[in-house]
Amino acid sequence: MDGPGPLGDFLQARRARLRPEDVGLRDLGPRRRVSGLRREELAQLAGVSVSYYTRLEQGLSRGASAEVLDAIARALLLDDHERAHLDRLAGASRHTPRVRRPRPEKLADETRDLLRAVDGVPALVLGRRTDVLAWNPLGHALLAGHLDFLSPETPARRPNMSRLLFLDPHCRELYTDWKRKVRAVVGNLRIAVGKHPDDPLLAELIGELTMKSPEFVALWADHRVLPCDAASYELHHPVVGTVTVTQQTLAVARSPEQSLIVCTTPAGSPSEEAVALLRQASGPSAEHERGAQAAVAFG
Repeated sequence: MDGPGPLGDFLQARRARLRPEDVGLRDLGPRRRVSGLRREELAQLAGVSVSYYTRLEQGLSRGASAEVLDAIARALLLDDHERAHLDRLAGASRHTPRVRRPRPEKLADETRDLLRAVDGVPALVLGRRTDVLAWNPLGHALLAGHLDFLSPETPARRPNMSRLLFLDPHCRELYTDWKRKVRAVVGNLRIAVGKHPDDPLLAELIGELTMKSPEFVALWADHRVLPCDAASYELHHPVVGTVTVTQQTLAVARSPEQSLIVCTTPAGSPSEEAVALLRQASGPSAEHERGAQAAVAFG
């Protein structure tokens, strides 16, 4: 094995964030040469031997029991999301990966019907790697109107929201608090990697962002895991100006690894008026796009 692997990286990152006083320890030793807790301190808190914890963190031990993981999670002060991520990483480390290129994700007819049914609000469907599998005309106009509306229909041309947010100037400028948005994106990617550690396409995405974005490198090294179920963002839209939307992530029952993202606005708010104006502004082209999408969907 080359390096500690995802489990070891996660343990190291979480340990580095803790100070002795965070866990009730008095730091009476010589000047610390590491950030956060030492391995021996973490092992003491978890009630395991230093040598065992060191092997686990270095990726040399793969058989941690549920009881040991519980103890380590308590010592690291992990929250529920981080604990679930720890379990996924530990489970993945116990088996030998079978690397094979996955098939392109498909959009079920029922999901396409659902997307059409929410035509009054901006919406899109994301796959497990944050690829855009489909969007309605308003979702396209709000979030990525500079791209080809039909690009999600061809797997090789599908936009990827993580890639767009880090590498596309239009999408970077769209979010007023861009840093908060990409922190949420990276947290979701961490969860995806924990669920699918052997996915080569996901690994390629992480590798590309690592090579091209220093901001991504810094956030990825932090190892935060946090699902983004709902969050409000202020957008600076090039057509309708300032819009505040709540992006809500909904599970797709027929395709549990896909998500429906809807962008809502408060009733009677200036943002609702701005979205209505955007709908009018993209009216003729949107109707054409709906027809094109229907032609693709039904052959």
